[in-house]
Amino acid sequence: MGALLNLFQLMADYIMWAAAGLILVIAELVTGTFYLLVLGIAALAGGAVAFFGLGFWGQAIVSALIAVIGVVWIHQRRSRMESPAMSSPDLGQPVTWESWLNERDHLARVRYRGALWEARVVGEAAPQPGDMLYISAVDGNTLEVTKTRPA
Repeated sequence: MGALLNLFQLMADYIMWAAAGLILVIAELVTGTFYLLVLGIAALAGGAVAFFGLGFWGQAIVSALIAVIGVVWIHQRRSRMESPAMSSPDLGQPVTWESWLNERDHLARVRYRGALWEARVVGEAAPQPGDMLYISAVDGNTLEVTKTRPA
């Protein structure tokens, strides 16, 4: 154990930073999140600063700044790249009015794609059996329907 401790004491700071950076970069190859890559690059930057003779606190500050800036940058890029919620292909499609399930709560039964669906009637529609309504939104398994076709 003493020999291992002596080995670590003899290693230069920049080698320790470089080893940590390489381990983080290799770990990133397994996870694929890019966060470990940024931390690995920050550790390698700390090693570069150590190589040029800056003290431990300088190394730590440079490494921490690069890590924080990189993580914030990746987080912002990921949030910009996430696509907005996809619109339902059912929007604007016609349905045929069947009957009320609960007129007070505007819940009805409509026929869509050859099956009966539960629907919430939006607006002041008073449909009759066989009337054509249009899907304005989808809430789980409940269609929201209206008399006018959405744009």
